[in-house]
Amino acid sequence: QVQLVESGGGLVQPGGSLRLSCAASGSRFIINTMAWYRQAPGKERELVAIASSGGNTNYADSVKGRFTISRDNAKNTVYLQMNNVKPEDTAVYYCYAHFGNAYWGQGIQVTVSS
Repeated sequence: QVQLVESGGGLVQPGGSLRLSCAASGSRFIINTMAWYRQAPGKERELVAIASSGGNTNYADSVKGRFTISRDNAKNTVYLQMNNVKPEDTAVYYCYAHFGNAYWGQGIQVTVSS
């Protein structure tokens, strides 16, 4: 059973930076797909960025050029570097992993406000 634990959220000012981390435990193997989703109040959960163990990445148009997803395969950890954040980035961010089944983290709040 894979468990995902997120960290690094909080309050950040517009234009600032934040780094989210998600560590997966419970797997002896490299998890193929890991990603970040987010859900803002009153909105549906949306994909932010996704990364394969082979290094392929993809981003939502709204974060391209500002966010970077990266992985440490040896640790089954995925990161999301968020730069030049905007108020519309405010949401609960969820870590996602696919390893046979789909697994979700508990979610972490990111608030962008002055």
